[in-house]
Amino acid sequence: MNIRSLNRGDGVLIGAAVLLFIASFLNSYTVSGYDIDVNAWDSLGVGLGLYMAGVIGAALIVVNRALPQPRKVAGLDLGVVGTAFTVLVAWSLFWYLVDSGKGTSPAAGLILGFIAALVLAGAAIATPLVPALQAALIPAPKPQAPQPYGGQPQPGGYGYPGAQQQPYGGQPQPGQPYGAAPQAQAPQPAGDFSPFWFAVPVPRPLFAEDGSPTPIAELAPGTWYLAVEQRGPGLVAQTQDGRRGVLQDTSGIQRG
Repeated sequence: MNIRSLNRGDGVLIGAAVLLFIASFLNSYTVSGYDIDVNAWDSLGVGLGLYMAGVIGAALIVVNRALPQPRKVAGLDLGVVGTAFTVLVAWSLFWYLVDSGKGTSPAAGLILGFIAALVLAGAAIATPLVPALQAALIPAPKPQAPQPYGGQPQPGGYGYPGAQQQPYGGQPQPGQPYGAAPQAQAPQPAGDFSPFWFAVPVPRPLFAEDGSPTPIAELAPGTWYLAVEQRGPGLVAQTQDGRRGVLQDTSGIQRG
């Protein structure tokens, strides 16, 4: 599970789900002439079946986004199921709000719960449609310096090359400190393309080099990948486990 694949829409979902959970403990109604203390948990059908259904719906959407590959239940995508939950909760709380009963008025728990459920449903529906909500929730960190193709990653982790590394194919000379420029360099890769590190702004599929339409991996925001070759408008990218494939959509990528 990669939390860096979460986007701003997921952040809105998480915040709204927390607000909905808090609202479930507040007074749901006030009754004229009486001092009562009734919240959603006085009825499990409302507490578990309504308020918690919204929280579960948000959790399904966020977890599905954080997984390397989308999961399905009974043939339905978890994200679709979660979205349906949030819409149903917002619709149900709306009618609880407008039809509270004779002599009763909605209190903070019901009003705040409806607002939170409305935000949940709105974020769940709008995130796939609004580019601003698709931006990464946790921006990818900048590497210290790009590492040429063929160098070894430094202790900072995959995609965090150290400064002043060996050029591609170069060998250190005897008595020469590691990382210093050698006297004679091996030929650079053919053409004007130089391998570089990059990160994607949103999850992007990586397709096989043979042109197969089935993705072999998904590139996640917050992780640095190595571009080893230009392939038309796309890039041939290498993942952390050594797999190579074609990234067809290179719009908005962040170069290291």
